[in-house]
Parts: sequence; C-alpha cells; structure tokens
Amino acid sequence: MSTGLPRSGTPKPSGPHPSGLRRKSPEQLIAESGGDLEGHGLKRTMGLFQLVCFGVGAIVGTGIFVGLSDSVAEAGPAVVISFVLAAITCIFTALSFAELGSAIPVSGSSYSFAYAALGERTAFLVGWCLLLEYGVSVSAVAVGWSQYVNELLNSLFGWELPAALSAGPGDGGVVNLPAVVVIAMAATLLVRGVRESATATAAMAVLKIGILVAFCAVAFSAFQDDNLMPFATHGLGGITAGASLAFFSYIGFDAITTAGEEVKNPRRNIPVAILICIGVVTLLYCAVALSAIGAIGSDDVANKSAALSIAVNEVTDSSVGGGIIAFGAVVAIASVVLAVMYGQTRILMSMSRDGLIPRVFERVSPKTHTPVANTWIVACVFAVPAAFVSLDVVVNLTTIGTLATMVAVNVAVVVLRRRNPELKRTFRVPLYPVSPLLGVAFCLYLMYGTGWTTWVQFAVFLAAGSLLYAGYGRKRSRLVSSPATDPAAPVSPGA
Repeated sequence: MSTGLPRSGTPKPSGPHPSGLRRKSPEQLIAESGGDLEGHGLKRTMGLFQLVCFGVGAIVGTGIFVGLSDSVAEAGPAVVISFVLAAITCIFTALSFAELGSAIPVSGSSYSFAYAALGERTAFLVGWCLLLEYGVSVSAVAVGWSQYVNELLNSLFGWELPAALSAGPGDGGVVNLPAVVVIAMAATLLVRGVRESATATAAMAVLKIGILVAFCAVAFSAFQDDNLMPFATHGLGGITAGASLAFFSYIGFDAITTAGEEVKNPRRNIPVAILICIGVVTLLYCAVALSAIGAIGSDDVANKSAALSIAVNEVTDSSVGGGIIAFGAVVAIASVVLAVMYGQTRILMSMSRDGLIPRVFERVSPKTHTPVANTWIVACVFAVPAAFVSLDVVVNLTTIGTLATMVAVNVAVVVLRRRNPELKRTFRVPLYPVSPLLGVAFCLYLMYGTGWTTWVQFAVFLAAGSLLYAGYGRKRSRLVSSPATDPAAPVSPGA
C-alpha cells in the first residue's frame, strides 16, 4: 500500500472530515495531475510565445471593442485612470498567480491554489465563481461578436443579419445565432487538440494587436486636447465605477494558469507569460482609450457598442477603416471565446478529478488528448444564455465573483508561504507580504464599486454554491470516498 506523498514532517493519517476544511498538499496536487510530467493524459505542446498569445487571446476582446463605451460613460476622459486602477489590481494579483503557477503547475488555476491553501469548501466556491466568470464572459463575448459580425457585413456588403437571428429576446430578437456559431466553432477547434487551438489563438492574437495598434495610429492623428476636458467628468466616484467596469476588460489573464499541464516548462513559462500579458494589455488599453477620446470626444464614445469603428469612420471620413476594425473585433472576440472556454474545461476537469463534480468532466480522449465530452457540455451550457439572454444585468456579478477569486489567490500566497516554506517556487512575489495584501485591498475596493445590489446577488450566488457543495461535493470528494486515496496521504484536516 502506498504510504502517501512526501512532505516535510511525518504524514498524519486523515479520515473523512465533514467540515469541508480538508486540504490537498501542493505535492499531492502536482503528483495527481502529473504537473511536472505529462499532465493527466494531456500533452505539453505550448511554448512561451504560444502561452503569451493564449493570454492575450483570453483578455483582449469585448472589453475593449464593446465595453470601452460603458467605462467612458462612467468616468469620461478619466477612463484612462480607470484602466490603470483596474490594471494595478490585476498586477498585484498577477504576481500572486505567477508565484502559485510556478509552484503548483496544474490545470485547476485558482481552484487548485485554494484547495492547497484554504480548504475544500473554499476551493469549491472558488470553482463556482470561476464558472460564473468564464461562463458569463464567454456568453457576453459571443453576444458582442454578433454585433461586430453585423458591423462587418454592413461594411462589406451593405446588409446585416435580421434582428430576429442576431439578438436574443431581451434585445428585440428571437435567437442570437452568430453567438451560438462562434461557441460551436471554438468547441470544434478545442476538441481537435491543444496544438491546433494554440496555433489559431496565436494567429488571432497577433492580428488583433496589430489592428488595435493601427487604430491608435489613425486616432492619434486626429487627437485634440480639448476633447479631454473636463477630464474627470464624474469625479472620483466615476473613476471607481469606471474601474469596476474596466476590470471586465482584464478578465481572462488567470486563464494562463489553467494551461499548467499543457505548457512546456510550466514553472518558468507561466509566471513570465502572466507578467508579459498584463503589461502589454494595459499599455494597449490605455492607448486605445486615450486615442479614441482624443479623436472624437468622450460623448461620442460613451454608450456606443461599436465606438472604435465609429471613431475610425469619423477620422478617415470613410467606412473602410470601420470595416477593418469590425474585422479585428470579430477575430479578437472569437479568440476570447476559444481561450476562455479552454480555461473553463480545464478547471472543471480538475474539480472532477477531485470528485467534487461528475467524473465525465475529467475524461480525456486518448486520440486527441483533450476532454471532449467536457468541452461539448461547456459549449452547450454557454450557448444557451448567449442565444437567448441579455447579459448586461450580470456583468457586475461576474466582476465581483472574479475579484473574490483573486482575493483567495492573494491570501493563498500568504498561507502557503507560512505553511509550505520549502515548496519549490521559481518565481516569488516581490515585496512580500505587501504585494499580496495590496492585491486583496485593491480587489475589495473594486468590489465595493460594484454597488450593494451586486453584493446581494453575490451572497445569493455563494449560498447556492454552498448548498451544491453540501449536497454533492462534500460527500463525493475523493479525499473521503475514493479507495484510491491513501488515508495516510498528507491531507490536513484544518484550513
């Protein structure tokens, strides 16, 4: 019989623990996933460049092409500060993700980090929040893709899809068919293999960065200082509200850590890719926002779903530039759907591996080395709200859920530094413990900016997740029920 995985000190027996505070050690998570070898039937095919492109692909999309106008409506020209504030929040948390991704290179991302540091119940709720983050963001992104598909068709051919087929009932249509199509295309590519998905994501990431850089060049050519005045239209409150909305534009950088079992040299490449992505995206967002407002003014950017196309059309006095931007948006948003769906399937696979959700999510095809059933289930679930539901009402709920998971990641760094000082870390958070504590503070500040109604919704959402864990996950956890789990395995009964 196995005597359990090595750990500092003598492993203590741990039987079933009903509190949900049981943990898996980092060593156990890595060993079970094959984190330093070939991960759980997955293949290591992504290098650093592909991983950076994957990160950019997961981040840059609807948030800047569609959501910019909402942030400008709140903050005015000071939206640039909103983007910086959101970026600072992400940077502190990104440093924590980088450390944990180098120390625990598995597919579960913040779910697995929470499992190692904060206990099973908290880990389940983190996974529950990630389902909201990725599910709503994919569905919202798919809806935004539909808008730009019509913009592109109008620019190229002078016609659009009928409203009945390009919008859900809440937006005056019947079914958002393009949103379903982009999710189906992403799922098809994902089940073919990680190499194919990574190559497609890299190509789309390079293309959309090029188009956004070209947009900045065109917009800055018509830049007028007067368009930045008054700068802080709605004061500090507007900047904070704009930052909470702008944060949605950064959602997805944490998906880099979900590739922990399919990246070459993950202990090095994951932290490097995270830091590069945050830096590139922040510079790009600030440049796009500043150039757009400087060219046409904040009033013309605010509340316009295709603001970038409008700006280029006004500056060039032609619809050609707007068509190019629309094409860039179509590519950009499709890459976000692809990357975020990838991240969601890997998190579900990790949760299934731990017994907290049904086993179908952990099955990997021996032919394609991808979780085929998992991918199609995710695609079907995400396609329903994308096709029929207006998602504006849950964007703030998605934001607060994402920020909550980031709080957990920052706390996990502190806990694991104290509990597992011997853990191999190829990257360490600088200025520890100040950096992770600032990450917690900035996340809480942006959570405050979402408003009290969002907090009520979030409380209800967490209560539902807690009931689901109590009714299913707690009893079926493999730390309790699996005969393959050695009772001498290093599982602590406390969080």
